[in-house]
Amino acid sequence: MQANFEATLEYAQSQDQVDFLYPFRERFLFPQHNGKDVYYFCGNSLGLQPKSVSYLMNQELEDWAKYGVEGHFQARNPWFSYHHNFSESLAKIVGANKEEVVAMNTLTVNLHLLMLSFYRPEKGRYKILMEAGAFPSDQYAMETQVRMYGYDPEDAIIEMKPREGAHIIEEEDILAAIQEAGDSLAVVMFGGVNYYTGQFFDLKRITDAAHRVGAYAGFDLAHAVGNVPLQLHDWNVDFACWCSYKYLNSGPGGVAGAFVHEHHGNNPKTFRLAGWWGNEEKGRFKMEKGFTPQKGAASWQMSNAPVFNMVAHRASLDIYDKAGIPALREKSLRMTAYMEYLLKDISHLPFTIITPAESNRRGCQLSMLFAERGREVFDKLTEAGVIADWREPNVIRIAPVPLYNTYEDCYRFYEVLKEME
Repeated sequence: MQANFEATLEYAQSQDQVDFLYPFRERFLFPQHNGKDVYYFCGNSLGLQPKSVSYLMNQELEDWAKYGVEGHFQARNPWFSYHHNFSESLAKIVGANKEEVVAMNTLTVNLHLLMLSFYRPEKGRYKILMEAGAFPSDQYAMETQVRMYGYDPEDAIIEMKPREGAHIIEEEDILAAIQEAGDSLAVVMFGGVNYYTGQFFDLKRITDAAHRVGAYAGFDLAHAVGNVPLQLHDWNVDFACWCSYKYLNSGPGGVAGAFVHEHHGNNPKTFRLAGWWGNEEKGRFKMEKGFTPQKGAASWQMSNAPVFNMVAHRASLDIYDKAGIPALREKSLRMTAYMEYLLKDISHLPFTIITPAESNRRGCQLSMLFAERGREVFDKLTEAGVIADWREPNVIRIAPVPLYNTYEDCYRFYEVLKEME
């Protein structure tokens, strides 16, 4: 996507002037550098704080002070049903029915809980297919899941790597590996967007391929949620989980989320670990034996909602409701393409963009692989008030986030690089 871009400040500012989403920038707090807002391109690692967080947090503190335990039912946002505040917003973001999603726990906790439901190895069906070099938490989770059932990870886990000399994993290779594994495959568990390269995988094709061989399909959407359009229900994805502190701007360690397709979530026979907050709400306080799961993803809840941890999530999702995923995706495609256009004009620094060039295969992240001097360039960017993300051994990741980044931000980043010796 290249629509007569220009590498000038005037052009960048002209694009901001007609950007429908530009005013949303004012809803966020930016770190400061020499008395000015930094150029923040690290939303794929930790999103910025919405200004409304402090107001909403004070509201909950006031209700705690005023009501004490009665705040579970009398607070302005009753704590008993607090998790319901997020279902409709999350459903729109991930393309689901609201009963199929829930805000709870943290990402890896949710991943383990869901794997306990969907990784049920028996006889010859025990293998898991995943990315090679996936984010460490995913690797650790899969290793311990297979060991729990007595399997050797070297045998039970199929890791998909890029072809020799390449940086991204071709979908055709994933589909071929699923078919080859056949009825030995229990679960496909992939990242929706690869954290290192920024590659957005074709989740529907992967899900369809998994189902054809009788396996479940689940995804870690940490770098996909709020970044790329998702239709988990229509794609028949079995389960998914995500964090909220990256593109969803919900604070460090913010409450995570989970999706369980209604085929499984509404089936009481689907195995899930029982917790009292997952029990049918009408009988929750009867304190009786016998777990009766409520319908949907909410039945995977363990404990009551961590209200203070969820406040920032509410603030951010309110913003997403107003902006809308279609508008965010439209700007993301264009602004990421503009950043790519600018970076290709940098010829004196030894880097290659390893994120897919095709717009439908990436979100708003671009990963710059340096042959040398990568850490030096990163440190100089930091000194100039540019916040990017360094990933060992030699990648600088940048994310022009459509909610709060601007075309001028992209140009200023390019300007700093251009002036480096």
